[in-house]
Amino acid sequence: MAVSITELYGSKTFNDSVMKERLPSPTYKALRAAIYEHKPLDPEVANVVASVMKRWAMEQGATHYTHWFQPLNGITSEKHDSFVSPVSGGAAIMEFKGKELIKGEPDASSFPNGGLRATCEARGYTSWDPTSYAFIKDDVLCIPTAFCSYTGEALDKKTPLLRSMDALSNQARRILKLFGKDVSYVRTTLGAEQEYFLVRKEDYKDRLDLILTGRTLLGASPSKGQELEEHYFGAIRTEVSEFMKDLDEELWKLGIPAKTKHNEVAPCQHELAPVFEMANVAVDHNMLTMELMKKVADRHGLVCLLHEKPFDGVNGSGKHNNWSMSTETENLLEPGDTPKENLQFLIFLAAIIKAVDEYADLLRATVASPGNDHRLGANEAPPAIISIFVGEELEAVIDSIASNSPYAAPTKLKMDLGVDVLPTFSKDSTDRNRTSPFAFTGNKFEFRMPGSSQNLSDADTVLNTAVAKSLHDYADELEGAEDFESAVIALIKRTIHDHRRVIFNGDGYTEAWEKEAERRGLPNAKYTPLAMKALLADKNIRLMEQFGVLTKTEMHSRYEVEIEHYSKVINIEALTMLEMLRKQIMPAVAGYSSEVASAAAAKQAVSDKLSVRSETRLLEKLSAGADELSDAIDALQEAVDKATAESDEPAKSYLYHDAVLPAMEKARKASDTLERICSEDYWPLPSYSRMLYYV
Repeated sequence: MAVSITELYGSKTFNDSVMKERLPSPTYKALRAAIYEHKPLDPEVANVVASVMKRWAMEQGATHYTHWFQPLNGITSEKHDSFVSPVSGGAAIMEFKGKELIKGEPDASSFPNGGLRATCEARGYTSWDPTSYAFIKDDVLCIPTAFCSYTGEALDKKTPLLRSMDALSNQARRILKLFGKDVSYVRTTLGAEQEYFLVRKEDYKDRLDLILTGRTLLGASPSKGQELEEHYFGAIRTEVSEFMKDLDEELWKLGIPAKTKHNEVAPCQHELAPVFEMANVAVDHNMLTMELMKKVADRHGLVCLLHEKPFDGVNGSGKHNNWSMSTETENLLEPGDTPKENLQFLIFLAAIIKAVDEYADLLRATVASPGNDHRLGANEAPPAIISIFVGEELEAVIDSIASNSPYAAPTKLKMDLGVDVLPTFSKDSTDRNRTSPFAFTGNKFEFRMPGSSQNLSDADTVLNTAVAKSLHDYADELEGAEDFESAVIALIKRTIHDHRRVIFNGDGYTEAWEKEAERRGLPNAKYTPLAMKALLADKNIRLMEQFGVLTKTEMHSRYEVEIEHYSKVINIEALTMLEMLRKQIMPAVAGYSSEVASAAAAKQAVSDKLSVRSETRLLEKLSAGADELSDAIDALQEAVDKATAESDEPAKSYLYHDAVLPAMEKARKASDTLERICSEDYWPLPSYSRMLYYV
């Protein structure tokens, strides 16, 4: 009999149900206190947990364990150790102790570290995150961990995120206490909507650019793109549906709450959305989701592309970061029926508005990457300008507070669809704005700027810390207030007055908004090297240091890592393009030109009265195009050589942006023009039409 979904769900995780069933009651209670009340974990408790976890993992077929962590390259890493421990007489026992559960020691110098570790200073530590359940993957017990250096600096994405979550919780609890609520912890929650492309494996293998860079560096636009708007929410093709079913099962086994799946706007593009979870768990699950997407696609003869812009001329892929704050009993961003009277909601809303305005540059830096640079502001994703959409009702509330005028609540309209058999339903209090980078969507904010391949820890770390700063300042002011309600109202009014500029409910795609944003003084860092300068700004370093999230040294290290990563990615793309142009495209054009010339010569050999006008015109185009491409190749090589020779990393990154990328674009344009006139039999790469419209 087939296993039911409820039996399947979480079957590969050492979750709360497993712990409650298998751990001694005192151990279970102590572990729960560590997870939910953030109390220290006793080593003896860890020993018991490790022993029980090992037995459970072995029952699942595991022979090894690994500390699963997320270094600064933004992906996941793991080193596998077996449970086998040799004993006398040539025998062995299976062993796993508390100290092995709590701490590991991977090499810390071989990961990106921005100068925090030298090759001769290799020691680093991984530390168990008990709030994220251990799981079985490929018959290995995977233990989610943080990663730090021997001297204590954070070398990963998880550590700052956990620190920021604590910072926000501490300050939010201060505010809630003023409202008469004593809570143990305020959780930041996250739902990550993951967009991705699927292509056939056979086409992928014929594209060196996809293999090495994740995106097509060459490729003429197909006759049909996404202009008919027929793919979005359309019927899912059979092979994709089978992939999605398989993926759902793999995710559910790991307790990942995959909920929604559908076709996205571009052909071959799809989306998966999970249910909300605690932020660090949601990030862990999203990293696993991306890994499993690739593995499951391979089983179905497909390849999953997570690059932000794998195909030119159609929409790229993002990862919408749905963020909120909640206690065990309430969502702090739930407006209620009367948001103007809901002072608690309004003070948290004001804190977010203040945080996003004051630290927009830092928030922008968290979503900057070579891939996302192709997507942001391209009429398919929000612009590089950070603004907040609050919707009609909340904007009316904000305006009434700012102007001391009466609040006229919008009428709660009933939506009548004009057909008797269809039910009526209430209209939502806010519309959805797909052009807004940071949009309020009812009881959460949707940060739409992150790219599809990015680790969301960075964005949520900054968001948590910036909001913690606002709440800290509010708590300092309100804790000594004689008239609490009047003080709250005055504070909200002042915040709106000071930060109203960041609220924008219009079309973020327009040129008019870019000009208006400049008039308002909103930052607009359009590309990664420019955006990353925010990591070095004194105000941003002070923010991170104030709440113990990142030190100045750790901030500078992250700048170095990201700037070097940018240059390396563009360099790989440029070298890949040069190889393809020289070894595939130029020979293909030469071969086709030779065939056309031979055809013309053959016709003339038969009779000089036969016209060779079409062949001549085609040869002229091919020859001119080949010359243009040859010149572009030389120019690209020159730009790459100049950038590579630059020793200053920030200057190098600007050279790659200002010189190498334009040279690549020129070379691509020349190649794509040739593709349109070259015979398909000679063209060495699968076309866009073939890749996007496979059957």
